[in-house]
Amino acid sequence: MEYSSQEGKIVIPEYGRNVQRMVEYALTLDDRQERERCVEAIMQTMCNLFPYLKDEAQRHKMYDHLAIMSDFRLDIDFPYERPVRDEMRYQPKALSYPENPIKMRQYGRIVELMIDSAIEQTDTAHKNELIVRIANRMKRNYLLYNKDQVDDEVIVDDIRRLSNGRLNCDFPEFQLASAKVLLGQKDDNTKSAAKTKTKKNKNKK
Repeated sequence: MEYSSQEGKIVIPEYGRNVQRMVEYALTLDDRQERERCVEAIMQTMCNLFPYLKDEAQRHKMYDHLAIMSDFRLDIDFPYERPVRDEMRYQPKALSYPENPIKMRQYGRIVELMIDSAIEQTDTAHKNELIVRIANRMKRNYLLYNKDQVDDEVIVDDIRRLSNGRLNCDFPEFQLASAKVLLGQKDDNTKSAAKTKTKKNKNKK
């Protein structure tokens, strides 16, 4: 019995072994017209496997794939510029990583940028509003990172540390939301308030 694993590596696995065999068969055809008809059949099979490739804009990609699967030995009249092996060896540039490490990973880079923005604010009311928003974001991130409950004082201390003491949470409007609210769960206080409101409405009727 012959196993597919003994037939060698499939060049483009998405198309499968049968398409690879069809391409290899096309390479054995000496008659150019017969080879062209064989390629058209292969193209139709590829379109059946991936219907979005029927779009004219995608046909160029299909011919490139045919060239790759044939090891660039397929001699046909390409309707587009003939694929060249060296041009297919494009290597994307490596992404550069931030040079400055994140100070507290449980909060993430965005929180640090938000804190830098809050430090630059000169309007006190707007600055305090930003601090409350940042603190709630930090508490939510902390809870996602660590499922245990977090003390609000921990968030206050971490804001002070991340801002190098330049942000202060000591103002009357500062108040953090509950863990359930931040995680999208219904708060028990909210439920109680809703029940009380419903009871009052019934009494009025």
